[in-house]
Amino acid sequence: MRPSKNDPADGRKSDSPTMADLAKVAGVSAITVSRALRDSPLVNPETRARIAEIARQYGYAFNVSARNLRLRRSMTVAVVVEMKPTLERQMSGPYPLDLLGGITQELTSSGYSVLLTSLQGGALSHVQAADGVILLGQGAHEDAMHQVQEWGRPMVVWGAVSRHESHVVVGSDNRRGGALAAERFVALGRSRPVFLGDPAHAEFAERLEGFAETLGKYGIAPFTPMVSSFTVTAGAEAVHALLKEHPQIDALFAASDLLAIGAIRALIECGRRVPEDVSVIGYDDTPLGATYVPPLTSVHQNFIDAGVLLARKIRTLIEGQPATSETLPTHLVLRAT
Repeated sequence: MRPSKNDPADGRKSDSPTMADLAKVAGVSAITVSRALRDSPLVNPETRARIAEIARQYGYAFNVSARNLRLRRSMTVAVVVEMKPTLERQMSGPYPLDLLGGITQELTSSGYSVLLTSLQGGALSHVQAADGVILLGQGAHEDAMHQVQEWGRPMVVWGAVSRHESHVVVGSDNRRGGALAAERFVALGRSRPVFLGDPAHAEFAERLEGFAETLGKYGIAPFTPMVSSFTVTAGAEAVHALLKEHPQIDALFAASDLLAIGAIRALIECGRRVPEDVSVIGYDDTPLGATYVPPLTSVHQNFIDAGVLLARKIRTLIEGQPATSETLPTHLVLRAT
């Protein structure tokens, strides 16, 4: 193969091969070479490996900066996590780690880089340069969503789907999750249930709506004590205070597994047996809940599939195509509580 002349669009010297040169050697199109060098799943692994070897033999170095300049894109998606990590609520949990895994898997396979950040520092320059934003968590009263919206980038949000027609939101069926918890308590003959969670957060509000609506069909209304945060300590403190006013409670649905674990701790400290005296159901089906003693019954949501879906939708918006919100199914995992 003879080296090509200058290729200004690729930013190459005259003695450097171009994608067209590699395509001739490989017997494929230039677009296939481009996709193969970006590890696109649209090209089968054998062809990707063969093209990569040809590129190595001919000294071809893929010019990412030139490609991005031509596309007028940074090929970067900012993922903003709406949470303040603490010792009790860490970033290493299924939320957000499993979501991030699905997002990264999908975006990197199509040539995008993922920039992980939070709202603590505001819209930094490198975030503003991203082609789009995935927001994990709407925030209390949806404040996080409104803040990110002001950045003016294509945006997809993980959260409560039912409340938004103007934004693309991916979430689990929180109302169904709440209904499943209520149906379980009714089947167990429980009549004095509690919902533990802050309805200022849209996802928790949906869980409460499904829970209360289903219980209402049986003439039952849940207690809804105030909860300060999403931690084990907050769950324990809320239940300690609740038992002083309503010692007769016999069921508790927590909007997260951490809150449920805190609730169980408080119940045991107050001499209540779980599940004999009080049945407990959590949310998220975390490994911590599954291995807790007693193992926690919990509502499962598939974070990895959700992450993949979030990535596909932001990529669609970046490419100028319409995307719609989507709700993923939930189911109840029965264990010992």
